[in-house]
Formats: sequence, structure tokens, C-alpha cells
Amino acid sequence: MADRTVQVASHQKVADRELEEKLGVNAILEAKQATDDEHAQTLFQALRENRKAVFWSIMISMSIIMEGYDTILMGNFFAYPEFQQKFGEYYDGIGWQVNGPWQLGLNMASTVGGIFGGLLNGHFVSRHGYRWVLIISMGFLNCFLFMVFFAPNRGVLLAAQVLCGLCWGVFATLAPAYASEVCPTNLRGYLTTYVNLCWATGQLIASGVLNGCLNIKGEMGYKIPFAIQWLWPTPLMVIAFLAPESPWFLARNERLEEARKSISRLSGSKTEEQISAQLAMMLHTNKIEAEVGKGTTYLDCFRGVDLRRTEIVCIALMGQILSGSSFAYTPTFFFTSAGMATKNAFSLGLGATGMAWVGTVLSWWLLSYFGRRTIYVTGAGILSAILLIIGILAVSMGENALWPSGGLCLLWLFTYSLTIGPVAYSVISETSSIRLRPLSVVLARCSYQLINIVSQVLNPYMVSRVEWDWKGKCGFFWGGTALLVFTWSFFRLPEIKGRTYEELDILFANKVPARKFAETHVDAYAEAHHTDEMHYDEPKT
Repeated sequence: MADRTVQVASHQKVADRELEEKLGVNAILEAKQATDDEHAQTLFQALRENRKAVFWSIMISMSIIMEGYDTILMGNFFAYPEFQQKFGEYYDGIGWQVNGPWQLGLNMASTVGGIFGGLLNGHFVSRHGYRWVLIISMGFLNCFLFMVFFAPNRGVLLAAQVLCGLCWGVFATLAPAYASEVCPTNLRGYLTTYVNLCWATGQLIASGVLNGCLNIKGEMGYKIPFAIQWLWPTPLMVIAFLAPESPWFLARNERLEEARKSISRLSGSKTEEQISAQLAMMLHTNKIEAEVGKGTTYLDCFRGVDLRRTEIVCIALMGQILSGSSFAYTPTFFFTSAGMATKNAFSLGLGATGMAWVGTVLSWWLLSYFGRRTIYVTGAGILSAILLIIGILAVSMGENALWPSGGLCLLWLFTYSLTIGPVAYSVISETSSIRLRPLSVVLARCSYQLINIVSQVLNPYMVSRVEWDWKGKCGFFWGGTALLVFTWSFFRLPEIKGRTYEELDILFANKVPARKFAETHVDAYAEAHHTDEMHYDEPKT
């Protein structure tokens, strides 16, 4: 531990010297003051002093609504008679149906596109910033939606979904990273979990639109839900053009005057001294990271201390799928199997997405009192228990378990929306290092999408009556994967609440165990106190 402490201290001294050369001899003290000010702020002080940053973060994150809207749109169209007739085939004794391979392909098209879109986003954002990448992506999406709306056959529709997925992949990785960079420590958790609220909002809107268009005759029955997607890109292009660029991105690229202006626009009420102090803190963090691990490529995410951070962000987001979301996110299957009418099942789906929305809002209350680690670990444990109970009911009660299993799925959904669902976005946005953040968030999202593809292939076979017909016994499988997520998070997920990015860099560099993160004290500005080494205290036992 002593060797690591001395090594990090030497990197800190180098960063201190370079910072003083750029911003003057008082730069270190100013940076320390900015860090102390962030720690001292109450929630309401942070909201008042950073209301513009909150506004712009909320506006940019609204791009996620489009991804949430799409996630449940295509799957529900397979029950639309007009969609079946347009893109399906006629089967004697059954009628018009979209066959299994095409259902799988259309469902996964945007997922595959999202993987490549995310990878491109990490590359371009690191070089060109968040604003212009978002503007250009929205412009392309406007064009791709024409292909979706006017698709003459399912081949064109599949290609259009892949292309739209490229854009949705950009939004899914850009929004949480931007939110984590424009807001101070006290607000990061709320604004990054707001990303999940936008996702739930998109699903809620889609459920309402699908319900409203269910009885429309002709092709417009499924085209209207597609066309509604045009409501978002153009206004968001204007918002992105007017929004300030992330000052962390500008500081990373040595564009100091632009960074200073961006900080001023995001805060609104800070003095010149406070702006200089915040800029000094950003440069100090960047220099420490650059000394500890050089490079800003995807490969660098797997080197040195960044390997652990990459593991955390990837598995934390994959945990959303592994906790059983593909199986339990909607109770519709159980209720329709128990005899509920299809129309009522669609209404139930609307209510379920509404419950997810409420759960995400309530998660902000939990964030005020509990850390990210506590919420995530507890949520994973409860979700695993619910799924295992569903499996036990299926074995012990058979068909009689359908109604209670549907009710347990509602409980699962509420718990998920209160814990892992929103908190995972906070974890991936805050855990990654500043210089690698766009790339780390992309890797997390790609990991999520890859495990999602596996889930989308397996789950239909599990629940289909003509395939494996597991019914509620799926709870054993997904309960087992959720238990693995719980075990991993207990031993590997650190507590990041209340930590500045500098403090997180030092904690990771010193390889502090995950369960000791919250109680370990670090001083990122020990050099400012004229000490020879970084101040590092082991937690008391």
C-alpha cells in the first residue's frame, strides 16, 4: 500500500506543477477550494447555484425518450392485424403472422445498430464533443425514420431499424456521460438516474400510443406510432445547438477559455474566482489521470487501474438484464395465460410502464439517504428472491400460479425501477475516469446490448408454449443470474456517493477494496498542505 501511495503522490506532484504553470501559483489552492465547496454544498444549494446545468442536462437526456419508445414498439406490432398483413405471411388455420425468424430479426435490428452506434459515439465524442455528435445523429435519424415509415417490405424495415439503432446507440451512451460532467457531485446521482426516467417515459408514451392506435384500420394503425418519432429530433437538434459543451471535454482538450465560458453558462451565479477554481480542479483531475494511465482509446479502458473501472461499469449495466428484465419486466404473459383479454393485457402493460416511471422518481428519495452500492446490492438481492419465488410457485402450484406470478412480476418491476434500473446509470457515469468516460460508457452499453441479444434469443424459447414451455419456471434461471449479480455487486461494487472525480481516481489507483470505499479518507490536494506524500488513511477497524 505504501508503494502505491508514493506512486500516486508522485503523479499528483507532476499534476500540481503543470497546473501551476498553466493557471498560476495559487491554482492548487483554488482547485482544493472548489473541491471543498462541492463537498460542503447541500442539495438545495447545489440546485440553486447550478440550475442552468440541471436544465441543460434534463434537455439533453430527453433524447433517451426515443430509445425507450422504440424498445416496446416493435414487439407489440406483431399483435397488430394490419402490421401482420403488411409484413407477415398467411398460414392456413391461423391467419396472417410474422414468422419467428423475422420477429427475432426485427426485434434485434435496433439492438445490433445500437452496439455499432455506441462504438462510433465513443470515438467521435472524445474528439468532437457532445453537442455536435448529438446534432448530427438527430439529423440522420430524421432521414432514417422516412425509411421506417415508408418501408414497402420487411427487408427494408429491418435495414431501417438497424440504421435507427445507430442513432439510438449514440443517445443511450451520450446522455448519461453528459449529465455526469455538467453537474456537481451532489447532483450527479439525480441527473444520471433521470436518464432512466426518460427511458421509462418513452415506454409510457409508447404504451399509450399503442393502446390508442390498436383499433385504427389500415396501415396508419402502425404507421402513426412510427410517425410520432418525428416529434423529437428537430427540437432536440435546436436544444443541442444552444446547449453549452461539457467543460470537462473542453478542459481535456486544452480549450481553457471555452471551458471557462462553459462553466459560466452552466452555473450562472459563480464569480470569476469560483470559475477559475473549478477549472483548476478539472485540470488537476485530468493531469493526475493522464499521469496514472496515458491514452484515450478503447484499449486503454482495459489497462492498469482502468480495467477494474471498466469491469464495474460493464457488469453493473449488464445486471439490468441479468436480474431478469427480459422475463419479468411485463406481467402480461402470465395474465394472458390465465385468461385475460388481449385488450386488457395492453392496458396492463400501460399500467406497468407507469409503475416503472413512479419507481424511478421515488429512487431519487433513496439516493438522498443511501449510497449507490447500498441501493444496487439490496435491489439485486430482492429481485433474485422474487424470481426464485415465482419459480417455486410454478413447481408447487402449476397453472394456479399464473395470477400470483403476474402480481410478483409487478412487485419485481417496482423494485427494479426503484433500485438497479436507475442506479446502474449513475454507476456507469460516475465510476469511469474522466478521460475515458465516453469510451467506458460505450463499452458498458455494448456489454448490455450483447447480453440483451442473448436474452432476446433465449427468453422466447423459455416462455413459448410450443418450445420449452417453462412458464414460471423461468424464475429459477433468471433468479440464478440475479443472484450472481447480487454476489458480484457485494464484493466488487464500490460506493461512489459524495466522491469527486479526483478522489475516485486516487481510490482506484490505490486499489482500495470495494467494501472500504465509503469509509476511506483521501486528500486529493495533500501537496497544497506542503506534505511530501498524498494523505491516505486506512479505515478504522
